Amino acid sequence: MKRYAFKKILTLTALLWASVAGAVDLELSGSIVSDNQKMMTSRYMGYVKNMAVSEGDIVKKGQLLYEIDSKEIEAAERQVDLAVSQARLALQMNHSQYDNIVKNLERHKRLYKKKMVSKYELEQLQLGAKNMKDMIKIAEEQVNQALAKKDEVLNQYQYLKITAPNDGVIVAKKLNEGEMAIPGMPALVLTDLSRLKIVAEISETELKYISLKKKVLIAIPSLGLKTTGEISSIIPNSNPMTHKFKIKIKFDSKGRSVYPGMYTKISIKS
Repeated sequence: MKRYAFKKILTLTALLWASVAGAVDLELSGSIVSDNQKMMTSRYMGYVKNMAVSEGDIVKKGQLLYEIDSKEIEAAERQVDLAVSQARLALQMNHSQYDNIVKNLERHKRLYKKKMVSKYELEQLQLGAKNMKDMIKIAEEQVNQALAKKDEVLNQYQYLKITAPNDGVIVAKKLNEGEMAIPGMPALVLTDLSRLKIVAEISETELKYISLKKKVLIAIPSLGLKTTGEISSIIPNSNPMTHKFKIKIKFDSKGRSVYPGMYTKISIKS
């Protein structure tokens, strides 16, 4: 009798466990992140002469973020101006020499008909005229190259003004006015508020409860917001020894002002 009662208890326990296991809800904690966060840096070195934004500022696409004063570009502009002047002077001199040779050649042609100069002298002038014509072409190309170089240098000035590539919020400022901007070193961090997602971490044993495009319930307690989301990415950890995975969830903000870093609760139905 006791054995029968014990077996009955075991059976009921197993059924209860199966029932609970079949209705397991996975509760996770997550954070809001942006799928489009940019490190703003300058292409050229120079001192920041105008920092137009601060941390927390909401900016629009094309808005000035900061401006640098680059002495290197100004020096390059002076050098290229000198090269343009030299190239134009050489072209002018070649034109003058060519005009003189052509006049002399026409005079020698008349004298040659009167047999007053030799054929050799005439041919030397003809060769000189041809050579000077070639020199003019070379000088013209040198002028064009110098002007193209000047355009290239002048075009660099637009990179001294760093503007926002998209709407967003400044979440970090690493440079102030008067400090040196160095290419490749971030001066600002811009986060796109139109591409927000939720990131959460799960264990390997919880993978069975999730799948791509699975619908989930989202709550953002600080806003009192309850909404829905959809799992958009399942990302393995770079360290396989942790047995942890990361999921990204796109969600409906319902027009509320949601910002990166906000705490979220995620409910996943099994």
